[in-house]
Formats: sequence, C-alpha cells, structure tokens
Amino acid sequence: MSEPSKKLRVATASLAGCFGCHMSLLDIDERLTELLEHVELDASPLTDQKHVGTCDIGLIEGGLCNADNVHVLRAFRRHCKILVAVGACAVNGGLPAQRNHLDIRDCLQSVYLTGLGVERGFIPNDPELPLPLAQVHPLHDVVKIDYFLPGCPPSADAIWQFLSDLIAGRTPQLGHGLIRYD
Repeated sequence: MSEPSKKLRVATASLAGCFGCHMSLLDIDERLTELLEHVELDASPLTDQKHVGTCDIGLIEGGLCNADNVHVLRAFRRHCKILVAVGACAVNGGLPAQRNHLDIRDCLQSVYLTGLGVERGFIPNDPELPLPLAQVHPLHDVVKIDYFLPGCPPSADAIWQFLSDLIAGRTPQLGHGLIRYD
C-alpha cells in the first residue's frame, strides 16, 4: 500500500485591487473539492486565517499603493516557497496604477478638499492609515516573483490549469484562450 502524498500548503493574499482574482479562484466551483484533495489552505481571506505559515505556493493579487501593501507583500514572500502574482494589478499595477500620471497631493486634495460635493473636508492624517505611495507598483518592483498569472481577472479555467500544473510539479503552461484581458 502506498503512502498518501503530502498535501501542498497554499496561501492567498490580496493587496490594492478589487478582489476579483479571489472570486475567480472560487469560480473553479466543484473543482475546489478536487483541489482540496491536493492542497491545504493556509492564511487566506477564504479561510479567514490571518497569519501565514510556511507555504509551498502563495497566490497574491493586487498592486502596491501604500506602505502597508509593501509590508504585507514582503512578509508573504518570506513565507512562500513559490510566489505567484495573480491578475493585472499584481502583474503591472492594473487599474489602481491609472493614478500614476497624477501627483498624489493633487489626488488627495481633489478627493478630500475640492471635489464635487465636498464641504469642509480634510485630508485624513491618522497613524492607523497606511502611508500612500507616490505611485502604484506591480509586485515584482519589490520582491522576487516566481510566476505571473495575468488577466483582469484570470479566468477560473486559467487558475485551475495553472494550479494543476504547479501541483503536478510542472511549469505552468496556459494555452491559447486561457489568458484574456476583457
């Protein structure tokens, strides 16, 4: 009788984005049951576990738009043997990076002081709020990323194929039709 194979530990995290990549992960639907035969979820918004342990695979979505995002990313990288940037925000800054052509001070003033409908506004300045970065950055600007899974968001089928390849010890291969940008 052969020993059951050891399950891989997988963690997920979300930074500055819309959480669409996690939704696509959930959209693998009934294949989640098959996935859980091969992996155990560590820290993830899907499990509500807050502290990541050592993991075989880390999936992280969202870009870097504040100091807290950078801190979370660096800590996550330290705990993950393989780190995958998932989605356009993680890969290239995505929609949040649309503010990169604007001065951060001008953005804050427009939103909190001079914007339409703002009366007696103020720019929040509380130590509990993370310091915004002058620019939104993709993850590879700060840490080593082992794999990139593009898309906005990547489809459930792309995530399934990508994870299936990693779990089987193969280099992920996404064929024509699995990567879309719509």
